[in-house]
Amino acid sequence: MASETLEILKENDYLPTLIVTSPDAKRGRGMYMEASPVANFAKLNKIPCLKPDKLDADFTNQLKAVSYELSIVVAYGKIIPEQILNMPKLGSINIHYSLLPKYRGASPVESAILNGETETGVTIQKMEFEMDAGAIIAQKKVAILSEETAPELRKRLIKLGGELLVKLLKTLSASSHSPFAGGEKQDEVKATYTKKIKKEDGLIDMADDPVKNYNKFRAYATWPRTFFLARRSLGEGGFKTKRIIITKARLEDNKFIIEKIIPENGKEMDYKN
Repeated sequence: MASETLEILKENDYLPTLIVTSPDAKRGRGMYMEASPVANFAKLNKIPCLKPDKLDADFTNQLKAVSYELSIVVAYGKIIPEQILNMPKLGSINIHYSLLPKYRGASPVESAILNGETETGVTIQKMEFEMDAGAIIAQKKVAILSEETAPELRKRLIKLGGELLVKLLKTLSASSHSPFAGGEKQDEVKATYTKKIKKEDGLIDMADDPVKNYNKFRAYATWPRTFFLARRSLGEGGFKTKRIIITKARLEDNKFIIEKIIPENGKEMDYKN
């Protein structure tokens, strides 16, 4: 999400002064140390990049040595200390992929699909130390398509969020009044929170509501993906449980129809019930 947003900023001549991202980590099948896509963007565009393990005093001192007026946070994944949020003259803002105050937290896109929402959107908010609770600076709604998966929806929201951010930056460039001042206070009564998704969340009960199962399939299309458990007899009353990943499914006549699966330790194949 952050690297795609940086590309949108670059296309509109708004390259940042400094980029902060996660440290290099082991990735892929070979588990080799690799830089994040954001770090690679910084290197390609010759932008200074910090990769702190902790947002501690040393990191704060590094920030103080840089001249910047606005901090933009996209999918960073760490709690940012209040002192750091308040350092830039214009404050710190965040692009969040829901219509705040609804769906604060780690999985707003997935949660909107899981709950059968027909619309969602993007919010640019002023950052506070409390999670996703800052004043709303700008917001844009978008319809959720009936067969849309979370990755497909997220791709549209990233583009929408980047365009909304650029619009605000252009306003800042053309006016002495900052679009990041003020903002609309969130209604705490309407606030809802989303959780961090776990691998086991993808388990589907085949006897459950078909719409609920289809929404889960759409929400977890990339990770953790949806799956069901199948028992295989070992004879003499014994059995083995296997995890079957669902890779293609549809909702038809209010029935959840599985089309393709990947059996445990197997390859993708047609599903025959």
